[in-house]
Amino acid sequence: MKNPMLEAVSLLLEKLLLISNFKLFSSGTQGEDKARTSLHDINSFHRGDVLEVPRTHLTHYGIYLGDNRVAHMMPDVLLALTSDKRLTQKVVSNKRLILGVIGRVASIRVDTVDDFAYGAKILVNHLDKSLKKKALLNEEVACRAEKLLGITTYSLLWNNCEHFVTYCRFDTAVSPQADKFCEILKIIIRDERSVFASALLGLASIICLGLASYTTLPAIFIPFCLWMAG
Repeated sequence: MKNPMLEAVSLLLEKLLLISNFKLFSSGTQGEDKARTSLHDINSFHRGDVLEVPRTHLTHYGIYLGDNRVAHMMPDVLLALTSDKRLTQKVVSNKRLILGVIGRVASIRVDTVDDFAYGAKILVNHLDKSLKKKALLNEEVACRAEKLLGITTYSLLWNNCEHFVTYCRFDTAVSPQADKFCEILKIIIRDERSVFASALLGLASIICLGLASYTTLPAIFIPFCLWMAG
């Protein structure tokens, strides 16, 4: 049986640090780029399809617009620093993405299929089966995605790439990935061992850093909140 605490930590690190091959910046050779391009047959995609790129603990989503174009939500801190499209339209690096998540700034942008997936396999309309919801017509899905292009607020739990595609595809913004994380978090909070662990960490911080408001208050407040919420 999996440890829910370890699973939650792993999932959070996966989302924030983009571990498990979430590479958005190409550093390969020309031969590698050709091999990567050959993985995707864009002729099999239809305008309005939901494209999914599975990772170890997360899946990245986009809407296919046709002509080798994918609309998807990407956190990008550069959007808060400049309005120069020559800079912001470049492929988002990991640093830009992570800082964008922290800064809660993103854009719904258009990239090629290769830049969207970057070598990973692509699933098509898999959400139709997993969510068991009736999808809108493909043309309406694509039009919705095109209308939403531009800068937007980003949230890991309330407004991510999955919320974007489910709104376009099903007229309801939901994120099973975020829901799963919240459920795991509930399990951790309800586990009495979390109270004990937080109390030990608080005591250790007091011993190491000394008795002060910035160590004592968290040492008391955090275990108390976990106890009351459990």
